Amino acid sequence: MKEYIILEIIPTSSNPDNGEIIQLSALKIKELNLIDRFDYRLVEEKIMIKDLVDLISYDKESFTYKKTTKEILDDFIKWSNNLDLLIIDNSYTLGYISDLDNKKESIFNHLNMKYNDNIIEEVINKYQLQNSNYIVDLLYEALIYETNKKI
Repeated sequence: MKEYIILEIIPTSSNPDNGEIIQLSALKIKELNLIDRFDYRLVEEKIMIKDLVDLISYDKESFTYKKTTKEILDDFIKWSNNLDLLIIDNSYTLGYISDLDNKKESIFNHLNMKYNDNIIEEVINKYQLQNSNYIVDLLYEALIYETNKKI
């Protein structure tokens, strides 16, 4: 895979029919080099669950804020150029991006791991990474380690 996107979504609900995307982070990668990043959030006044507001309260100035999930996804569709998506194959991600035409694949297939509730901690431990709020960055680092092992 020469060019692709690593994607992470944080929603208000696992069901997209009654939830919103409160954060969508993505990295555009070309031949293992970071080309661009996409860091969008829903405006805080639209998030009714205080714990979720607290969860995404870091680096506020690094994100672009939108009023709806649709606006976030519309901008993401333009940005993604229909590149393949490497996703976290949890119970909700596919539901929120089901309307996207991009090919979708679990990033964990490339890390020889299977998704579980503690997968990010397992990735950090397996690749000896520093903790980070940016899950896509951790997955990118893990992908670099895994790819370099094969060379």
